[in-house]
Amino acid sequence: MPRVSQDHLDARRRQILDGARACFGRFGYEGATVRRLEEATALSRGAIFHHFRDKESLFLALAEDDAARMADVVAEQGLVQVMRDLLSGESQHPADWLGTRLEVSRRLRTDPEFRGRWAEHSQQLTTATRKRLEWQRRSGNLRDDISVEVLADYLQLVLEGLVSHLAMGLPADDLEPVLDVVEDSVRRHRGE
Repeated sequence: MPRVSQDHLDARRRQILDGARACFGRFGYEGATVRRLEEATALSRGAIFHHFRDKESLFLALAEDDAARMADVVAEQGLVQVMRDLLSGESQHPADWLGTRLEVSRRLRTDPEFRGRWAEHSQQLTTATRKRLEWQRRSGNLRDDISVEVLADYLQLVLEGLVSHLAMGLPADDLEPVLDVVEDSVRRHRGE
């Protein structure tokens, strides 16, 4: 039997995650049946579950993957940039990412077992946000009258509010100036 390369396995895993993202985003966790996952990924259930133990493991890996992508943007450009990317549609999977994010929120609220499993992975975005804010503070760009922890919580609440706004289908064309205000509210103003 020929041996499969790691590159091939990684590409297959990416194919599964991309298809599953679209499927979970469109149908939610409950509606993303194995048949729909097969259609979305263009792979058999055997191929899908060779890489992931079960549907929950697939969903958790997808949510983790999205959180890691967000953390990368945060580390380089800050959490407000993640929000700007959502508005502009320039994030790699904006609509599907939004669906996954909403499904994570729903499951956190309704599924204690999932909440426990997710807690192990959810710290990544918070850590990246705090590190970025600490770097901004050391650079003299961040206001210093409020703790980094409070500023990180504030930005994450704004992100959740934006996600809810977009999920409700409310207009988003005029939100860039709102994000300017959010960004300005955490910056240290020269002359202070």
